Amino acid sequence: MNHESYASPFSWRYGREELRKLFAERERRRLWRAVWVALAESQSRSGLVSEAELADIKAHASEIDIDAALEIEREIGHDLMAEIRVFASQAKVGGGKIHLGATSMDVEDTVEMFRVRKALDVILPSVDQLLRVFAEQIARWSRLVCMGYTHLQPAEPTTVGYRLALYAQDVLLDRAHLHFVRDNLTAKGIRGAVGTSATYSDLLAGGTRTPRQQEEEVLSAFHLRASEVSSQTYPRKLDYLLLSALAGLGASLSKFALDVRVLSSPAIGEMFEPFGEHQVGSSTMPFKRNPILSERIGSIARLLPAYADVAFANAATNMLERTLDDSANRRTILPEALLCTDEIVGLALRVARGLRIDEGRILQNLRTFGPFAGTETVMTMAAKAGGNRQELHESIRRASMQAWEAIARGEVNPLAHYLADDESILQYVDPAEIRSRLDPSTHVGDAAERAENLAKQIMETIATP
Repeated sequence: MNHESYASPFSWRYGREELRKLFAERERRRLWRAVWVALAESQSRSGLVSEAELADIKAHASEIDIDAALEIEREIGHDLMAEIRVFASQAKVGGGKIHLGATSMDVEDTVEMFRVRKALDVILPSVDQLLRVFAEQIARWSRLVCMGYTHLQPAEPTTVGYRLALYAQDVLLDRAHLHFVRDNLTAKGIRGAVGTSATYSDLLAGGTRTPRQQEEEVLSAFHLRASEVSSQTYPRKLDYLLLSALAGLGASLSKFALDVRVLSSPAIGEMFEPFGEHQVGSSTMPFKRNPILSERIGSIARLLPAYADVAFANAATNMLERTLDDSANRRTILPEALLCTDEIVGLALRVARGLRIDEGRILQNLRTFGPFAGTETVMTMAAKAGGNRQELHESIRRASMQAWEAIARGEVNPLAHYLADDESILQYVDPAEIRSRLDPSTHVGDAAERAENLAKQIMETIATP
């Protein structure tokens, strides 16, 4: 890594080395040459390339000289044509047959689609790992009752596992979307200038072999298939579908990370990301335990919808058979979106795997705020026994406001005591029943069962090939 000039953080800091190598310039040119070799092999079967020419092309395919290619590019302004000239100068016997009948995007789009799909094949197993960890954590905490919060205010109880299931369910949808996108990522094909295969038809005229056969032979070397119709490029709609799916996953992981940050704040203090023994939270305040993994997820994930927005513009404004105004930005948005996704999935996996749950604090918050959740049940029971619903509502509201004031003074929630002493309620509901109904642990419905069902569904889904 050369630290003397600007380099994207994705070129050394974020994402796995495996993906950085996949999107490196040397690998790009190596794959270009692999397409030219595959094309020459197919054309040799059609009698267009001799055995000697093919052997020479293959013998020099690995001799990548980026400096020489860049020098030529500075003169002619075309990176792929510069690579062809370098390759042809090395393969002196077969060089004249390199790129025969092809247009630049026959090569470039084949390589880009191959790299995108290969990157997804690296990322998707990590998504499955994350889902597996979520499923394990859901099952572990499915029945631990905790406070639920709406509008960042205490609401009704839920369970820790049920809350985790909400995040996992979103990621499960993202997984399905990404698999759908991957299955529908098709190459442009080997079809020449505007996708009609006209030049290849002329080259193969008089023989028994067709442009479609040639295309299938070349693409099979990269485990790709082409859509039935394409122009000079594959439809840029595919880039938008891909980046939108990645942005969707980013939204899910951002939601998870943000909730961890909120729940780890001292005011709540129930759930925390892992924090290393020697980890430094602040350069100034040694006591800090900042949720930096979760913050990094949110920070990096914000890039994903921006990448998708660029891909939208590319798809919407790639006029007629093709314009070149997508070319420069695609060098950034495709690799960086995939590296970005790889990074946040890895971070989310670390957070989910190392989640720390403070059961004592959960119980404390539950005792403080949980009793309010039972007030509706008390009101309904009293009304059913003959009380005036509106009068009961006002009595319980007054008692609740008094209880909030007591909590603000640092006292234990006295709501059960207030309600059990209120004659307007006592004539309809027994004090013991009131206390029972204000126990938040009995007010979570079927949350545990639903969370456990989702955990089972996740394990069954990721086990399916």
